[in-house]
Amino acid sequence: MDGRFLLLFAGVGAILILASLIGWVLSHRVRSDKGRDTVRNLNDRIKAWWVMVAIFAVAFTFGQTVTLVLFGLTSLYCLREFISLTPTRPADHTALVFAFYVFLPLQYYLIGIDWLALFSIAIPVYAFLLLPVLAVARGDTGEFLMRSSKIQWALMLTVYCISHAPALLLLNIPGYENFFLLFFLVTIVQLSDVLQYVFGKLFGKHPVAPRISPAKTCEGLIGGGLSATAAGAALWWITPFTPLQAAGMAGAIVLAGFLGGLVLSAVKRSLGAKDWGTMIEGHGGALDRMDSVSFAAPLFFHLTNYFFTV
Repeated sequence: MDGRFLLLFAGVGAILILASLIGWVLSHRVRSDKGRDTVRNLNDRIKAWWVMVAIFAVAFTFGQTVTLVLFGLTSLYCLREFISLTPTRPADHTALVFAFYVFLPLQYYLIGIDWLALFSIAIPVYAFLLLPVLAVARGDTGEFLMRSSKIQWALMLTVYCISHAPALLLLNIPGYENFFLLFFLVTIVQLSDVLQYVFGKLFGKHPVAPRISPAKTCEGLIGGGLSATAAGAALWWITPFTPLQAAGMAGAIVLAGFLGGLVLSAVKRSLGAKDWGTMIEGHGGALDRMDSVSFAAPLFFHLTNYFFTV
């Protein structure tokens, strides 16, 4: 086992232990209802971090295949949540079968066999063309464009975009262990989310988009985003980047993740839903945790592929 991985997981474990202790102390000291709700939400986020770190440790221990399976299951849960909130008709069922049982496993299989070219176009070209054909063959034209768009958009966000995270393992960077790139991406995305929440609760006064996500504030975005960017610069030693390049990559991840959360919040609001599901206590569904990754992973993948591969 690479000593850097042991150091990373030990460091993350120490931070989570400290955060858990702080959360426990706050939960026994806060008296106001608003304060208790805030501390409860923070502790739920810490618990979710423990679960994610444990999953990450399992993925590293057992290698690429297990990593692909874990992300494939994540995409499955996210896709199911998206479709559950977007009504479909019987005429859409064949298209949904292909989305769940053909294109989802195919996307991760292409990563497993290192077929990067087809991985990049299988969903945005072939799935986007085939799924409406399967739906129109059933003869139901009612709201056809909206129904087709929902399925295409669901597959794009929950499978194609999220699959770019494990696809980082495909990049050809000589002498470099690509698993660190995956660690870097997930760490910055989740750290940014937590820090934006903390800064927003401490200093937030000006909502970025009050009609979409009132909890997202300018102060939270700036304070949490800059802190996560600084953390990315500090982690340059596990990447193929210089400290300045690592900061730039982290900044891109932060911005893309924030926009992903905002867009998915707008989708939820348009559907009249607060959360995508109830899978994670205090955090809704799997897609509520992966909304930032869905935007950040493709951007980080292509930036790294363009500037740092041979």
